[in-house]
Amino acid sequence: MSFQILEEHGGRNLLINVRGKLAKEDYKEFVKEFEQHFRQYGKFGVLFDMTGFHGWKANALWDEMKFDATHCVDIDRLAMVGDKKWERDLTQFSQLFTRTPIQYFNQADIADARTWLNDEQM
Repeated sequence: MSFQILEEHGGRNLLINVRGKLAKEDYKEFVKEFEQHFRQYGKFGVLFDMTGFHGWKANALWDEMKFDATHCVDIDRLAMVGDKKWERDLTQFSQLFTRTPIQYFNQADIADARTWLNDEQM
């Protein structure tokens, strides 16, 4: 697995690209970068690009749930971008567990995802 985190819109948003399968070891570095960004900028939007993401290794799913429970309040909006039905379903499922606005966008509509993130806060 590999991930890449990039600041966008002057630090107001994070672009997170994830490829392959997430493993437990990946979370240590990911959480470190995420928390550093939060300390610097406060709440921000996230564009989570799932194109090329193949899910979680068994030992990583628990870390994902802990991360979500801890950091969902740090995110203003979450735009999830993908190209598979399960990614769209994951977005809908995620909406049940947070008050953070979440919206799914097809990969071809990634520009719309950025526009949605940059709209004035609701």
